[in-house]
Amino acid sequence: MNRLHTFLTRNLWAQVALSVLGASALVLLISPGESPTAVLIRVAFSSLGGVAVLLAVRRKEKRATGTDTTGLVTLDGRIRSGDVPTDPAEREALRALVAKRLHRTRNRPWALAFLVLLFGGVTVLTALTAGPRETIGFGILAVAFPVWIYFQGRKQLRRLHRMREALEGEASAAEEQPYETGLPGAGARGQGAWPSST
Repeated sequence: MNRLHTFLTRNLWAQVALSVLGASALVLLISPGESPTAVLIRVAFSSLGGVAVLLAVRRKEKRATGTDTTGLVTLDGRIRSGDVPTDPAEREALRALVAKRLHRTRNRPWALAFLVLLFGGVTVLTALTAGPRETIGFGILAVAFPVWIYFQGRKQLRRLHRMREALEGEASAAEEQPYETGLPGAGARGQGAWPSST
């Protein structure tokens, strides 16, 4: 599962392709009479806005952390596993990524409310224009998908807070170390090779 997540994080095109195929399959399951080609094209075009948002988010995260796609994948894996890096440069990049993602969650309740309203509106329109099969299908989707998004967001938020606390704890320990050991300075700087964006 971790390998799949790493692959999808590194390859944005794979995320988009799987999302389009999954959404198309769901639409065909709810409305089996539609043309698969027409559904695929319609879903692909409707996904363009989401792709643009994903690209913008990734570009901002690269700029905030000063790293490339490989480095961003590594940092994301650190957040998922809770593993605090030892290299100072990587810790700074991870701290910047955590801060960036936590800042982005400030609008999470409004985004979730909009999603619920959007799915609710689609369900109502489906009830007015289609049969009971489509209405029930979109009704289940309107409940299941926002609930899944909510719990996934909560899990990611807990991971971000845990990593921020771990990084702050590491920083506090590093500041106190010279006083505890009697050695001058704040300790040696790491020399690890950290990928940076060019």
